[in-house]
Formats: sequence, structure tokens, C-alpha cells
Amino acid sequence: MAMTMTQKILAAHAGLKEVTAGQLIEAKLDIVMANDITGPMAKPIFEEMGSKVFDKDKVVIVPDHFTPAKDIKSAENAKAMREFACEQCLTHYYEIGRMGIEHALLPEKGLVVAGECVIGADSHTCTYGALGAFSTGVGSTDIATGMAIGELWFKVPSAIKFNLVGKLPPHVSGKDVILHIIGMIGVDGALYKSMEFVGEGVSSLTMDDRFTISNMAIEAGGKNGIFIVDDQARDYMKEHSTKTYTEYAPDEDAVYDEEYTIDLSKIRPTIAFPHLPGNAKTIDEVYAMEPIKIDQVVIGSCTNGRMNDMREAAAILKGHKVADHVRVMVIPATQKIYLQCITEGLAEIFVESGCTFNTPSCGPCMGGHMGVLAAGEKCVSTTNRNFVGRMGHVDSKVYLASPAVAAASAIKGVIACVEDI
Repeated sequence: MAMTMTQKILAAHAGLKEVTAGQLIEAKLDIVMANDITGPMAKPIFEEMGSKVFDKDKVVIVPDHFTPAKDIKSAENAKAMREFACEQCLTHYYEIGRMGIEHALLPEKGLVVAGECVIGADSHTCTYGALGAFSTGVGSTDIATGMAIGELWFKVPSAIKFNLVGKLPPHVSGKDVILHIIGMIGVDGALYKSMEFVGEGVSSLTMDDRFTISNMAIEAGGKNGIFIVDDQARDYMKEHSTKTYTEYAPDEDAVYDEEYTIDLSKIRPTIAFPHLPGNAKTIDEVYAMEPIKIDQVVIGSCTNGRMNDMREAAAILKGHKVADHVRVMVIPATQKIYLQCITEGLAEIFVESGCTFNTPSCGPCMGGHMGVLAAGEKCVSTTNRNFVGRMGHVDSKVYLASPAVAAASAIKGVIACVEDI
């Protein structure tokens, strides 16, 4: 029976020759990940099941959401995970100073490779599909189960095929691609489906572009996002990981619920207006409106805090100043990226242009800290969600965009793109 990439990975981890959409299976897990919000909730459930994790090398704890601890409660949560990691002798616990935003850190550390089955207690765990892995977010109860027995049940998803052709224009990135797609199919357009990206256009996308696209599959309702493995992905895994991996390509006659062809050369800078990632508008549509004055810009997150994102933003900001009425938070996604920003001179560009340059953290993305919005304020952000109250006050507004649009907007003080600089 013909299968998609995701179905092949799930079949292999369930010990089955084949699976079909809608089938319930129990699959073995390669990585189980939790953070400083979801881990403390999973811990008491785990303790009801047993005293030791199934594999100390496969359970990963990353304190990244409210860290460095912003208040007593977040400090207590971080402490609980620190103690749990110590008790369990976990190989992969990443303390402050060695950590990063989880979905940038795990690939960077080589913990996830193609063909693996990964769960994380965070909805953007689907990021790792950029490497050809099946990865998906689950709740704290499921994470506790995964920690205890190393297996979890899944309903095998059906799939949508995205055939990518062409090449992106300058200053257009993976963020614009995924916002375009979500705007096209809607925030429930891929509900519990695998979003599978194939085609000759894949090779023109950087790995950072692919991480961004996979990261936001959940914003279309997707169970996961996954890319076909090519030479770029192989080179990335060779550089970052010593693990062996298995590549899975979809069968030629695999069944898809829908198929779309996306011409990358025609993608324009795209902005998701409040209050949904699917409320996408091109920069040309924005130009037809009255200028949208902004108060804050955030460049970072598990979506767009990687090295190419930092370089793109710095190249635009270089020689310019942030508008007087705008605050800008630049947040590299990992310590490695933070240090590389310093050695490449990007940190100096950010500071001289009037930005803050912050330690890796999810920070303002979910209204945690390091950039919470007040009533009536507007923010252009490279993060992944712009729901009501997502970044602070319920009367604030978040506009999702690429690092290029974010940097240009910071300079102009209104939503803008590089063409305006």
C-alpha cells in the first residue's frame, strides 16, 4: 500500500509493514522533550507511572519559556525541572547559559535526525520535520507517558502535498512562504493532517527557511510538517549529529487529501494581521492602506531566531536607527547563535541601531517577559502566533512577519519592507 513520508515513519516505529490514515497505532519514541512550563505539569503524572524514565539519553528538558526566571513561580518551575533532571541523570538537560529555545536547540545539538519519531510538550515541536523527522506537540499527560514507557499512541494522519517550485526573490523567506500558505488554506486547513513539502523548489530553501515553515504547520492545524530529505538536510545532519538516520520519501502513488503547487518566485513579503496567523496580507495590500504605526518589534523565537534571521535583520538595520517611538527586542534562539552574532559583528549593529540584544528565551512570544505589550500597542513580530492577548494586554495587536519586514518596520516606524529602506 502506498504511503506518505509521515505514514512510513509511523509504520516503522509501530513495527508495522504499512499504516493507513485514521488507523490507531502505538509507536516507539526517539525523543521526548519538555520545557519549564510543561515539564512541571508532567512530573507528578510521570511519578504515578514509575520512578525512572525509559531512557535517560532520550528524555530532553529545556527551560526556555520563562527563563531567566522572571518571578518566583517561574523560578520554582525551573527548579523542579533542574531537580528532576538530576534525579533521573538526564544526559540532555540544558541549564541557563547552555540552553536555547528548544526548537532551535535540539536540531543544533544533533538530537533529532531524519526518520525519527519525536514528541514534545510544546505545540511547535513540529519544527523538526525540516530534517525529515515526524515530530509533533502533545500535552503534559502524553509527555509523562512518553517519559515513562518510551511509546505513545497516535492516530495516523492523512496528508496535504505542497509541491514547491521556483526560487524565492531577495528578502523573501520561509516565513513569507508559510504565512502565504496559512492565508491560503486557513488556520484549520490542515487540521490533524501532515503537511508534506516536496518538489524542486525545496533545494532553493535554506535549512533555516525549512525550520520556519515546519514550525508553523501547527498554525494551519497540522499534525506535523515534514520536508523531503535532500543534500542540504544531509549536510546539516552530518555537521550537527553523530546519529544514524533513515530517509523516507513518499510513494509516487501516495494518497493526499489535497495537493498544492507553490511558486516560490511569486511569493511577496507577507504579514499576518491580528488576530490569526491566517489573516495574511501581502506588503502590496499593506501599502494600499493607511500607514500602520507600530510601538514594538520582536526579532527572534523558535520560528525566526536562527543565524540567517539574525544576519538578514542586521544587514537591513546596519547604518540605520530604530524609529524614536519604537522598541526593538532581538533575541537569538541559542547561545551558539548569540555568540556568533557577537563574533560576526551583528550584536554591535543591533545595539548601535537602538535595539536590545537579549539572552535566548521565548520571552515576549507568549507574553511572558522581555517585551510584554500594553493596551493599544502594536508589535511587528517574527514569532508564530498573534491571538488576542498573546503578547500582553488583550487590547494590543501583533503582526506576524519575517525578519526582513520586522527590521524594515523598526526603521520606518510603520509596517514596511526592505523596498522602503
